[in-house]
Amino acid sequence: MSFGKTTPILRIFDETKALEFYVEFLGFKIDWQHRFEVNFPLYLQVSRGECVLHLSEHYGDATPGSALRIETDELEVFQQQLLAKEYSFARPQIQAMPWGSQDMTVTDPFGNRLVFTNAISV
Repeated sequence: MSFGKTTPILRIFDETKALEFYVEFLGFKIDWQHRFEVNFPLYLQVSRGECVLHLSEHYGDATPGSALRIETDELEVFQQQLLAKEYSFARPQIQAMPWGSQDMTVTDPFGNRLVFTNAISV
């Protein structure tokens, strides 16, 4: 038995704020977007490297305030990239965690927490 990758769905409420945060600030790219009709809720996929996220304005697709962990092998470089953008709503800092990882938490405009972390070797 095998399992494939996980694609989290995060709830969003404002397309402009979502794109400003995920694309302009975090550096994800838009892979595709879908609406059933004009002025209907947006559903889209963004990605950066192997990290794939679905963002949804649809009621019931996800709960605002979710949290997820995203592994990266260049956490410090990513932090410096984000700080250089001087984004008004986040100045992410790296924190040493008691279990041995280095974590950097960034909260999106909808209360979802993205924890960027280095991998713990086992």
